[in-house]
Amino acid sequence: MREHIAKIITALGEDVNREGLKDTPQRAATALKFLTQGYQQDLKTIINGALFESDTDEMILVKNIELYSLCEHHLLPFIGKCHVAYIPQGKILGLSKIARIVDMFARRLQVQERLTKQIAESVMEITGAEGVGVVIEAQHLCMMMRGVEKQNSVMTTSVMLGSFRAEAETRAEFLSLVKA
Repeated sequence: MREHIAKIITALGEDVNREGLKDTPQRAATALKFLTQGYQQDLKTIINGALFESDTDEMILVKNIELYSLCEHHLLPFIGKCHVAYIPQGKILGLSKIARIVDMFARRLQVQERLTKQIAESVMEITGAEGVGVVIEAQHLCMMMRGVEKQNSVMTTSVMLGSFRAEAETRAEFLSLVKA
């Protein structure tokens, strides 16, 4: 990867051997490996047994989980926050595991729509919840730095599964808690 990045820098018209760029190909390769580490992760390892029996049957919401991902169309970052809620049916997930699920899927080349769906389906699969709701709000540098250059645009995506999709009052409760 380092050699390919060096070729890209050279193709841009830069001298890859000048002082400020000498170590850039390796640093960039290391950064890309970190930013895409989700490909080397799987749900079972992420959860690591942190699924606990519980008689809780009310909505559980984790708000404002920061996320950083790379747009698969331009390889530019999109940055935002994710809100994940579920209604358990006998099993609750360790709190940090929700953020880890978000990170696992965000640390891949993505589109926000698919990312939202992957998070929701994974939480549903792992917990066997009655329902799951996920909302992501993000700013895309591919839209801010190039193209239409709209600095204040925010994309919002949502996926509602189970009772969050079937029951308007559950969906409304989730969305009102996200806004609170």
